[in-house]
This record gives sequence, structure tokens and C-alpha cells, in this order.
Amino acid sequence: MSNNPSLFIPGHDSTLLDDVKARIRDVPDFPKPGISFKDVTPVLADPHLFGRVVNAMAAPFRGRHITRVVGVEARGFLLGAPIALALHSGFAPARKPGKLPYKSVTERYSLEYGNDGLQLHEDAVGRGDRVLIVDDLLATGGTAEATARLVTKLGGEVVGFSFLISLDFLPGRERLGREKVCSLLSY
Repeated sequence: MSNNPSLFIPGHDSTLLDDVKARIRDVPDFPKPGISFKDVTPVLADPHLFGRVVNAMAAPFRGRHITRVVGVEARGFLLGAPIALALHSGFAPARKPGKLPYKSVTERYSLEYGNDGLQLHEDAVGRGDRVLIVDDLLATGGTAEATARLVTKLGGEVVGFSFLISLDFLPGRERLGREKVCSLLSY
């Protein structure tokens, strides 16, 4: 078991954290100067490692009766869809405005480097759905919080959040409610 106090993944593979850390690529000054982007695409390129990550990110939510997983654009789609399959639940994409083809609801929010918005189809989450929100990275929590507001607008209950990476020097965990946030890695 890791000594990482932010790790809430029970029964994880003890080498998984080292394997994932070895594959994550830091990209300096992206998307703007001063930001070091954590690129997870090398993790996704390894099918065995990708499968282990999906299982670890789904593990804390097994038995919690998740009916819908909402993946946040865009890397949240890549992780959220297989997590939904692992949890035997449906999947819904939270997309940037103008990208969804059907009637949708919108939520605006602030990022650490600007402003943006997200949308869900108006039928993506139903009244009483138990929802897990998935993304690759938790920073300030603005994107995940906006997604949670969308889920709530549609009548769903946010059961938790699952992230591959949490930047714990930023306030995301506190903003979302520390007890609801699971992450595989913390920086």
C-alpha cells in the first residue's frame, strides 16, 4: 500500500502508481506559459496499464449503485467510458458548448487559466440517477464542480468524482468535498 494519504483506491496493485508515474509526461508551458501539463496519453497507449488504471479508478465505486458515469471533455471521455463499462452503468459525455447534437443544458465556470462552459444532453442524466464524474486531472475543481451542477440540474445525485491525477497544491479536493474525491495519483 502506498504512503500517499490522498490515495483512496482500496486493494490497488502496489506497482500501479510507479508504472503510471513513469508514463505521465510533463509538457511545460501548455496550454499557456507557466503551466506544466500532465499528459496522460502515454498511459492510455499501453493497453495493460490502461486496463489497470480503469479498474483502479472504478474500484472505490463498486457496489455504490452508480447508474451513470459522466466523462468530462475530452480526456474524461477516454477514462469515463471504460469505467462506466466496469461499473455496469451508462455513460454520458459533458462537452464544450455547441458540440452536442441534441437539446442540452449549459453551465459556465472559471478555470485556472480562463473561462469556459460545459453541456449535457437534457436526457443524459435522469431524476434519481446516481452519478460518478470522471476526468483525468483535478486542479482547482471548477470543471468538475460545473459538471456536478449540470448533473444536479437534471435531477441526478453526484455520488463521487474519480480522477487519474489530483494536483493537491490547488484547492480542487476541498472545493468538491474531500470525501467525494478519489484519485490514483496526487502531486
